[in-house]
Amino acid sequence: MSNEATIQGAPRSRWKSYTVAFQTIVNKELARFLRIWLQTILPSAITMTLYFVIFGNLIGKRVGEMGGFSYMQYIAPGIIMMAVITNSYQNVVSSFFGAKFQGHIEEILVAPVPHVLIVCGYVVGGVARGMIVGLVVTLIALLFTQIAIHSYLITLAVIILTATLFSIGGLINAILATKFDDISIVPTFVLTPLTYLGGVFYSIDMLPDFWRTVSLGNPILYMVNAFRYGILGVSDIGLGAAFCVITLFIVSLFISALYLLNRGIGIRT
Repeated sequence: MSNEATIQGAPRSRWKSYTVAFQTIVNKELARFLRIWLQTILPSAITMTLYFVIFGNLIGKRVGEMGGFSYMQYIAPGIIMMAVITNSYQNVVSSFFGAKFQGHIEEILVAPVPHVLIVCGYVVGGVARGMIVGLVVTLIALLFTQIAIHSYLITLAVIILTATLFSIGGLINAILATKFDDISIVPTFVLTPLTYLGGVFYSIDMLPDFWRTVSLGNPILYMVNAFRYGILGVSDIGLGAAFCVITLFIVSLFISALYLLNRGIGIRT
């Protein structure tokens, strides 16, 4: 009888320890970026405010309407998405690489916890920061223009999925990075160009056919347009295609992150 109770209690005890481990990682990530909010949240708020002032107020008056909306309204979803992408990525890449650099990431990896929970813990932290900054930027946008959300469900789904994708991307960057310079290469030479060319400040329907086709290879284009549809109800990309692309990238990057952790690539020397 006692042996049977022990066997039945083992899975419960294991899942309880897994839950505690997951909550610990999440709480650590939340506390980390909230404690230094002057460095993690405020800079994005200031930067995005400058975008609204320069592109919205100054340039927008010359551009006029786009897609049936004022230029300020049209670019607002893209600017919000820029903040989400940047912060979700930066949160995970800086946190995980910091743990590698300080040498205590090995203590987490050798703990009797599945690597999938470690990945999810860091990703939840990145998603949380991305959404908080996204909310702050949305409030700032309301100071410059009106935002009437077309679909709350689509808007929330896109912002969560996008933050998840770039949180995983930040984790992979941190795993492969060997020095601090490595964690700035992807944001500088990959994310920034793709974001600016992802339809944040313009509609790809304005482009010649060749460059419009080339733009379809930019994954950020699908995220920006899906988010714009959720807020404004207009998009240059089909909503189904956008969700398929986002989901495909999430699954691919998640599998890649687990593979790297399981093999100890970038961790073991």
